Amino acid sequence: DTHLRKTVFTEIFLMKIIGLTGGIGSGKSTVSRMIQNYGIPIIDSDVLAREVVQPKKPAYELIVKHFSKEILLEDGTLDRAKLKDIIFSDESQRKLLNKFTHPYIRREILKSVFQYWITGKKVVVLDTPLLIEGGIHKFMSYVVVVYCSEQIQLRRLMKRDDISEPTSKQYISAQMPMKEKIKFADFVIDNSGDLSETEHQVVNILMAKVTK
Repeated sequence: DTHLRKTVFTEIFLMKIIGLTGGIGSGKSTVSRMIQNYGIPIIDSDVLAREVVQPKKPAYELIVKHFSKEILLEDGTLDRAKLKDIIFSDESQRKLLNKFTHPYIRREILKSVFQYWITGKKVVVLDTPLLIEGGIHKFMSYVVVVYCSEQIQLRRLMKRDDISEPTSKQYISAQMPMKEKIKFADFVIDNSGDLSETEHQVVNILMAKVTK
């Protein structure tokens, strides 16, 4: 079962992998930066996702073949804004994009984990929005979900991306609801308050319970 897999991985490799996730606009990136400030290495799947879709990479070729060159900028790179509009308005297209990219992202995650392991790291945090949806949570030592209410999530997203309320709601509804993600969590960080409250939880959960 999941607990057995977590225990075996931790005992055999002597390394804890903490899965960090949350909904769009929940403040996951803020929490990730806080963790990094304490010297814990972060594997950021968003960074890896951008790397695997660089021109001439296999995932890039699959995307262009399906979506056509209409989703490219003049320099040949992906027009991320245009692609985002397509996949958030059509679930089938979003699933296809995930199918094109996820195998390569998972490969890069494994490479990063291995690199930290061979250098003797005892704890590493995997920061990824699709931790649970992609089934990766099953192989984590612990799962940490960054949470805030949908009202706060909506307000933050509108401000951060300078988008309308209907568009923000569309983005939020395209993801697994926060209440569902929490069911998979070993620990929940409530990021509804100010940053000092959030950091107190980060210290209490990650520094005192998870990484010791």
